[in-house]
Amino acid sequence: MKLSDYVRLLILAAIWGASFLFMRLSAPVLGALPTAFFRVLLGAIGLAVILALLKTNVDFKGKLQPIMVLGVINSGIPFLMYSVAALLLPAGYSAIFNATTPMMGVLIGWMCFSEALTLKKAAGVLIGLMGIAILTSTGPVALSMSVVMGALACLVATSCYGAAGFLTKRWVADKGGLDAKLVAFGSQVGATLFLVPFFGVSAAINPPPTWGNPEVWGALLALGFICTACAYILYFRLIADIGPVRSLTVTFLIPPFGVLWGVLLLGERLSLAHLYGGGLICLAVWCVLSNNRQKVTGSPASD
Repeated sequence: MKLSDYVRLLILAAIWGASFLFMRLSAPVLGALPTAFFRVLLGAIGLAVILALLKTNVDFKGKLQPIMVLGVINSGIPFLMYSVAALLLPAGYSAIFNATTPMMGVLIGWMCFSEALTLKKAAGVLIGLMGIAILTSTGPVALSMSVVMGALACLVATSCYGAAGFLTKRWVADKGGLDAKLVAFGSQVGATLFLVPFFGVSAAINPPPTWGNPEVWGALLALGFICTACAYILYFRLIADIGPVRSLTVTFLIPPFGVLWGVLLLGERLSLAHLYGGGLICLAVWCVLSNNRQKVTGSPASD
């Protein structure tokens, strides 16, 4: 990886880390599902504006349908699953399960896409999970059916993330590639169309007590335009340049940036848990990103 790849990975993590601040303002007022729907809708609108301003030739080269399917897998289903998990799991648990994304990427790549499963990658995802657990400091909860269902919802989401990275490479990058802006736009259109019926039923049966205020909608605009539109352009460009497994390690870097923004903007205090957890996360990222020599499978590492 080049220095510019590391910089882009850090920028993406910083943007998605900031999304937690915006969701704190919008989700408690509107609810989880409306927040997810407006996020992808505003993301699609933001990307349409970017394409218009840059006068991008909107030619999907016959790839629009698979790109929209990617949007369902990479945004629609995960956002819906995290909406379900938000109703069933205590605060912080979804963040821990979200960190299983690189592990899912490694496992799915090994089982379905002929990716080498190396000892260093396996160790990296496990170390990263330890770091996330320390950093979030959620504490134990009693095992119950709601906790199990919430955990399964999160794992469905991270499995989708893991699979989507490889499918993006197979359906788009390996077939001549496509402008990352077009991939991001088509995917958010697909995610929006997928979430429309869920949002419609939710709004009709159980509408939020209020549809918010300027502060809430300002947070949603930032969530849609910056944390979705701009972030997905950067994400799909990274997948094309450094591969899906390495791109998925951004999920290890998001919580430290979430902590950083909390300290800078919300006056939250640092603790030893942040130091220990951040150190483990850095080690995990190095394990997954670095070149691997020792292999569990007999095929050469492709990432």
